[in-house]
Amino acid sequence: KNNGVYDQTVNVGLNLNWTIFDGFNISTTYKQLKELERQGEINTRIAIEDFIADLASEYYNFIQQKIRLKNFHYAMSLSKERLRIAEASHLVGKFSGLDYQQAKVDFNADSAQYIKQQELLHSSRIQLNELMANNNVNQIIVIKDSTIDVHSDLLFDDLWNATLSTNASLLKADQNTVLAQLDYKKINSRNYPYLKLNTGYGYTFNKYDINANSRRGNLGFNAGVTVGFNIFDGNRRREKRNATLAFKNRRLERQELELALRSDLSNLWQAYRNNLQLLNLERQNLVTAKDNHDIAMDRYIQGDLSGFEVREAQKSLLDAEERILSAEYNTKLCEISLLQISGKITKYLEQ
Repeated sequence: KNNGVYDQTVNVGLNLNWTIFDGFNISTTYKQLKELERQGEINTRIAIEDFIADLASEYYNFIQQKIRLKNFHYAMSLSKERLRIAEASHLVGKFSGLDYQQAKVDFNADSAQYIKQQELLHSSRIQLNELMANNNVNQIIVIKDSTIDVHSDLLFDDLWNATLSTNASLLKADQNTVLAQLDYKKINSRNYPYLKLNTGYGYTFNKYDINANSRRGNLGFNAGVTVGFNIFDGNRRREKRNATLAFKNRRLERQELELALRSDLSNLWQAYRNNLQLLNLERQNLVTAKDNHDIAMDRYIQGDLSGFEVREAQKSLLDAEERILSAEYNTKLCEISLLQISGKITKYLEQ
């Protein structure tokens, strides 16, 4: 109110600013988001591959423990048969009491070993149920495999080529390098000018009273383009230097990872080939050990061989079976690791 004149003004406006170009910052940010999305997928893949490797290793460990339990049961049956022969021969005066007592001691030792192996098998079953997220960790596990199936057809060159193209850790290192490069591009984008589109729409309403009621409203639209350039940015040079260093570090880490994978693959490959050779040798030894044990038992029954010598033949047989089992399991572990490094571990899901 001024000198009896009433004046009322209302302004309403809407302004929109749209960045058309900002030195490639928008496109670079979009690429970063896409790379981060892919990196999340790679992290998920790494976790899945680790789980498959752990599950496969424990699965074949469970088979190993079952086979070992079967071998110990066989050893116990051999000792029981020897005890029966020693007892019968002792009663007729053919064997001394010492032979009978030693046979009894060996039978009890094999029985104790069998009981301990049952505990190890139980522990492996619990571990396997836990890995499979079974609520009942004591649940009985029925498996289709009764032996450790070893694949002897892996080729080093194929494994290495697959590692270079599909290894998850290597792919993640590549993505880290790309992300570091995009960080540098984002900082460098501030060297370019920016272009913005500005639009606005406004409404002005006036109401005043000079001996009569009067009002007036105005509508207005405006548009414009803003072009700008950052003349001074005190942190830009330091940020570019840090981004360049980070990019070089990511490339170096990628090279070091490739070298480490090559070393791991070579070591595992050598262990894999050595275990295959050991497996072939031990299979030949097992045939000889079985023949020696059969001959020893025949001579023992006839009284031409002592109980100690029979026990040695039995021990040689069991040791040969144990070495075969260990060679099979160790070869399988090498196989699992080789397939994991080369990005082929998911083949176990197809079996």
